[in-house]
Amino acid sequence: MITDYGFNQSSNPFFRWFHLRIDLVYFLYLIIGFCCIFYYYWKKPWGYLQEIINATQTVYQQNDSTIELSEPLKNIEKQMNQIKMSVLLSQQAVKETENKKNELVMYLAHDIRTPLTSIIGYLSLLDESPDIPVEQKAKYVGIALKKAQRLEKLINEFFEITRYNAQQIKITKENVDLYYMLVQLIDEFYPILSAKGNYATLHADENLTVYADSEKLARVFNNILKNAVVYSYPNTEIIISAKVNKNKIVITFENHGQTIPSDQLSAIFEKFNRLDEARKSDTGGAGLGLSIAEEIVHLHGGEISAHSENDTVTFTVSLPTMT
Repeated sequence: MITDYGFNQSSNPFFRWFHLRIDLVYFLYLIIGFCCIFYYYWKKPWGYLQEIINATQTVYQQNDSTIELSEPLKNIEKQMNQIKMSVLLSQQAVKETENKKNELVMYLAHDIRTPLTSIIGYLSLLDESPDIPVEQKAKYVGIALKKAQRLEKLINEFFEITRYNAQQIKITKENVDLYYMLVQLIDEFYPILSAKGNYATLHADENLTVYADSEKLARVFNNILKNAVVYSYPNTEIIISAKVNKNKIVITFENHGQTIPSDQLSAIFEKFNRLDEARKSDTGGAGLGLSIAEEIVHLHGGEISAHSENDTVTFTVSLPTMT
């Protein structure tokens, strides 16, 4: 080879020494080359891993910044951005729910003072005027009692909020006589219904049964019927019907009342949601009844929906015949 001839003709001792060890130099050169290649391909996955680790730190940051990764990691980038969006939406939902709850608590706290002030005022009049006429005394006692009942309702709503936050609903299923449950429900609501001249009628097969948690299902129907009574026009009928439709049992509650706007209807099952009209009257509750009803129905593998038009409001509960 030319290089060998050149080294042999050279009188420089270094070149002669280098020529004698040229194989070792090639070997070292090969080793260094392999090390460089190994380092390059070894570093790349660790670099990708570091990118992912850094990206995970931004997933839970409450900002609208997106995650950007190297080209080979674009699929992971897309998935992580979807996770971040889900986290942001979840955090926003939790925040909105908390705001609704805080707003409701403030509303109830403010509302408690009104009946309490009236109770103290009328009881003070009775205490300071022992010789007050009997009719006047009966009037004051009646007003104080009515305000005390309103106060009790507000306090119960506070307990409802606390119980809802602390309790996770669990169900235990069994065969339930659905017809008897609905008949019993109507009987329990008779005093409340008759107070406004309303009445409830039931259309269902007497042998109708459902596989469900009887206590929790009764709570669903109680909350729906309570809502129907509150928002029904006086002296109107509330129709309750139940029937088997293919592999489902469909229960409907229909009452005649003011049509619920579509924007309010879409949020009617949200926690702590109350219709605007409820805020202006003593009928408004904590806004948990329908939310709890929806959760129980979903735990049974069923669906619940609301529909309103032409001064009619209909709630529909659909439950599987067997689960």
